[in-house]
Amino acid sequence: MTVRFSANLGLLWPDRPLLERIEAAGRAGFRAIEMHFPYDVPPQEVARVARRHDLTILGINTAPGDVARGERGLGAVPGREREFQAAVDQAIDYCLASGARAIHAMAGVVAPEEHTRAREVFLDNLRLAAAKAARHGIPLYLEPLNPRDNPGYFYSRVSEAADIIAELGAPNVRLQFDVYHVAVTEGDVLMKLEKYMPIIGHVQIAAVPSRAEPDEGEIAYPAVFAALEKLGYPGWVGCEYRPRGDTDAGLRWLEALGRPLTRRG
Repeated sequence: MTVRFSANLGLLWPDRPLLERIEAAGRAGFRAIEMHFPYDVPPQEVARVARRHDLTILGINTAPGDVARGERGLGAVPGREREFQAAVDQAIDYCLASGARAIHAMAGVVAPEEHTRAREVFLDNLRLAAAKAARHGIPLYLEPLNPRDNPGYFYSRVSEAADIIAELGAPNVRLQFDVYHVAVTEGDVLMKLEKYMPIIGHVQIAAVPSRAEPDEGEIAYPAVFAALEKLGYPGWVGCEYRPRGDTDAGLRWLEALGRPLTRRG
């Protein structure tokens, strides 16, 4: 399998609105995109622009809640179960209308003393959400986020997400393996890719520790790409980094690492 790259429009081309980001991704040569919270833009418009540029729409996130109050999802937050299920319903509807293929079910920020209860809440929430998504052939992704950038987030280690996936036993609940978050939290990226490959649904990348283009820092991304190919990873690799400057200029990293895109006019 040859690594294929998708453009994460939550971070790339931050100087323009979503539909223009989609256009920019197509012109740059990407064949797939993923988004964080596209809900302010009608899904039919997202689908129309993506089709025009021959782009596959991959994942979106469940709505984060009140960002101004520091919320980052509601899936594991006790007392917010109804709101989380509404966010799942919203995400499913958006996928069906836009053509997006997967949903990252965001867990949220939880106080340490509530963690045991929060895990029970998350499991119950995911059982219901997975069943609803499965009716439409939509996978749910679980993604631990590193504690440096996301203090208090429900989980930060891959093993925590893997244990939840195993306990659920739902075939459409998969791991979103973000190399940046894994490296910042615990390291040993290549061994973890091999160990968890059977449950990985999606992979994302960024430089460590800067979260910029992945041609700098402490992760040898050529080795990561080679490992993904050796392991037969069939999915896309999401470019979820914060550009150092102009996004298009920064895409030179792909050519520098021997993975050039074919630009389209």
